Parts: sequence; C-alpha cells; structure tokens
Amino acid sequence: MLDFIIWIVIIALFLLSFIGILYPIIPSVIVLWGGFLLYQFVINPDELNALFWIVMVLFTAFLFIADILANSYFVKKYGGSKWGERGAAVAVIVGSFIIPPFGVVVVPFLVVFVIELLQKRAPGEAIRASIGSLFGFLGGSVAKVLIQFIMIVWFFIVVWF
Repeated sequence: MLDFIIWIVIIALFLLSFIGILYPIIPSVIVLWGGFLLYQFVINPDELNALFWIVMVLFTAFLFIADILANSYFVKKYGGSKWGERGAAVAVIVGSFIIPPFGVVVVPFLVVFVIELLQKRAPGEAIRASIGSLFGFLGGSVAKVLIQFIMIVWFFIVVWF
C-alpha cells in the first residue's frame, strides 16, 4: 500500500514538473528529481544505476540552458544585437521571478526591445528582435518538454525493464 502511495506521489511530481515549464515559480527540474530520489530512497535503492544518474545530470544541464540558448538564438535570428542576445538570456532568468508565469515572456520581450532601441535600432527592428525572444521562449519550452519527457521515459524503462 505504501508503494502505491509513493508511486502516486512520483507520478504527481512528474506531472507537476511539466506545469513548472509554463509556471516557472515551480522548479521543474527539482520536482522531477524529487520523483527520481523518492523512488531511489523509498521504493528501491538498487534499481537506478550509475548510468541512469549520469544521464539525468546531463539532461538536467540541458534543461538549465535550454531557455537561455533558445532565447539567444531566436533574438539573433530575428536581427537582434549581441547585447540583445545577452539581455534576453539574463531577462529569462530574472523574468521567471517577476510576475510569474508571464515574466519569462514579458520581461525578455521588453528588455530586448529597450536594448535594441538603446543600440540605435529603428523601433520596427527592435520589435522584430523582441518577437525573436517570444519564439525563444516557445522554443525553449518545447525543448524542455521533450527533455523532461525523455528523462521520465528513461526512468520508467530502467525501473520496469
């Protein structure tokens, strides 16, 4: 019975990790790892091997940089300056703490717009670069969903097979 309850909690944590992608006040990666660690320390300490943990650490690193890389890439692709790229990267991090969940979209958009105007860009060019930050958020979110999904599938493969 206890195992059943723990499994319910693990699955709930996995689902909550996806909610955290859109609502960044929920630390997706930590919640996801909570499910792994709960299994490791409560259900079966021998099931998850060293390879599993190494791969999870690598995927976790990808999760942390997905937003930053996607934002920088799309700002650059849509004509933003190097300063716009850097500003977008910082704004994603800062924005996740400001007006959640909208801060990760609004703050980078505004920061890139202001930076591009300060770089003496025309308002149309600044808006275009800012739109790149929106696509960056969407791209980063899609990447995080895929990476988290792969992590969860890998977990179930290791546990069940």
